[in-house]
Amino acid sequence: MADPKVLTDSEFDALVPMDVAVARIEEAFREHARGTLRSPPRFGLDVEEGSLVFTAGAAEGLGAIGFRVYQTVAEGDQLVAAFDSETGGLDGVVIGTRLGAVRTGAIGGVAIDHLAREDARTLGVLGSGRQARTQVEAAATVREFERARVYSPTRENRVSFAAEMGDHVEFEAVGSAEEAVSGADVLVVATSSTEPTFDPDWLAPGAHVTTLGPKFEGASEIDPTLPGTCDALVSDSIAQVDGYDRPYVVSGADRERMIELSAVVAGETEARRDPDDRTLFCSVGLAGTEVVLARAAFEAASG
Repeated sequence: MADPKVLTDSEFDALVPMDVAVARIEEAFREHARGTLRSPPRFGLDVEEGSLVFTAGAAEGLGAIGFRVYQTVAEGDQLVAAFDSETGGLDGVVIGTRLGAVRTGAIGGVAIDHLAREDARTLGVLGSGRQARTQVEAAATVREFERARVYSPTRENRVSFAAEMGDHVEFEAVGSAEEAVSGADVLVVATSSTEPTFDPDWLAPGAHVTTLGPKFEGASEIDPTLPGTCDALVSDSIAQVDGYDRPYVVSGADRERMIELSAVVAGETEARRDPDDRTLFCSVGLAGTEVVLARAAFEAASG
């Protein structure tokens, strides 16, 4: 048995480019639909300063089982450990921040591929942090966007984001959220705001929206009326939506009609039925997907 490997951010990036990550995550969702991806809600150890958070999962068809652990006291590295589910051997650990961000971006890419219109050509982005960056990377692997607009409150941040992401799609940094949202076929909302960041009336017919940031009643980056205006409400993990210790922003009758992304990916249910339908993807993090990407890295490292 080979010695366990330890991979850093740069090593992981070289081994698992975004197109590979999107493909592996799509496989994981198909496993989830078959019931062969074990994905319980996250759990944690609370301390006065924050929490130590664990996610665990197993993808039987992909030979992966393992866990991720991170802390919320301050922004810092995460650790993902992956084992071979057949032999029980430890493949290794990935330490850093890149795997988690790529995992979330790839999930968003799968959602866009299965929920957004095929002819989506305009991308809007609210937010300019690490999560917004990987969402754009993944979005550009599943759609050929002709133009994109980004807004975040700090001008320097949105300008540097537009310059950096210009390698993936032609970006413009705009001076208001309305400019980024209006006319967008796909809108990515990846902020730290606990207040609504845009008016649902700004959305174009047929728009797809992905939300990643604060997501609870009274503290959310999306307007609480948005879910009720959408024709399809989709999440990567309804178990996680229901597992939070505070009310999720999608609640009541809207929560009852929420469907799993895995069911859409597997063709078990239909989300978009009309080009003018509005779709909302609530990204909460399907446990086990980070282990799938770690396993992909170790497989690539082994040649």
